[in-house]
Amino acid sequence: MKKILFSLLSAAAILNVAPVCPGAQTLYPVVVNGRWGFINKSGETVINPQFDRAGGFVDGLAPVRMGRWGYVNASGQMEINPQFDKADVFSDGLAAVKLGGGGGDPFVPYDPRPYSPFHGGGRFGFVDTSGKYSINPQFEDAGTFGEGLAPVRMGGRWGFVDKSGKIVVNPQFEKALSFSEGLAGVRLGGKWGFADKSGKMTINAQFDEVGSFAKGLAPVRQGKHWGYIDPTGKFVIAAQFDGAAEFSDGLAPVRQSKHWGYIDSTGKMVINNQFDDADPFVDGLAWVKISGKFGYIDTTGKYVWNPSK
Repeated sequence: MKKILFSLLSAAAILNVAPVCPGAQTLYPVVVNGRWGFINKSGETVINPQFDRAGGFVDGLAPVRMGRWGYVNASGQMEINPQFDKADVFSDGLAAVKLGGGGGDPFVPYDPRPYSPFHGGGRFGFVDTSGKYSINPQFEDAGTFGEGLAPVRMGGRWGFVDKSGKIVVNPQFEKALSFSEGLAGVRLGGKWGFADKSGKMTINAQFDEVGSFAKGLAPVRQGKHWGYIDPTGKFVIAAQFDGAAEFSDGLAPVRQSKHWGYIDSTGKMVINNQFDDADPFVDGLAWVKISGKFGYIDTTGKYVWNPSK
């Protein structure tokens, strides 16, 4: 969760900036003068900026756009040729891709799954790491696999399919997130709750927005403010923030007023709110935005990649 609606990294984000680890190396997407490439954890350029846009590495591949979307390997070589109108990061060995319906919005600086400004047309399916379809394009929309299931939209409703494409949870929800720690955020009657893998609601639909569970906590919004609940639906960190996303590496990004910082699992602010936007940490680094520029910080708040456009 991908943060929900309040980040330029939305719908993906948070898990979509996942790195690849070829050997001891971890790669992260960066933008320089409007072109996308990849750096390692030390901030050194590994794949020169050359793409229209790029997502994070998972399973040794990252989605990149060069007119259309394809996938590159950790050496920067095109592994799956550009052919898709949308392309998500890999998860559980599969990636959601879209054929038809147009490409992305060039004014959104980071969006691994760009939307079509015309809305509609095209179908989503899933490819494996060789680029072969494991599930043929047939869905109106699709999310990433999590714990063996992926949310998909059919007939205007969301359900879940397994890796063979079989419907496991019938389409019944207004919206659905991927599974994490056995639960998935789902929306019913305009409110969000959580369902298990049988489709049974374990936390009643009562929130205005939700994120996914990580380390036993999930961000939720009630009214204007965000807090964190446990798997029973009980608030562990009171709703007090203007924005929030999932925990990772022991920290979670939260917004107070206009700026983002990071809290620990007790709700204590560890990195002061100073960023215009921020995403969860991935293997020790987090993407942040300040003064219209994008960079990466470590868990102490120190810049590893200085903000750039």
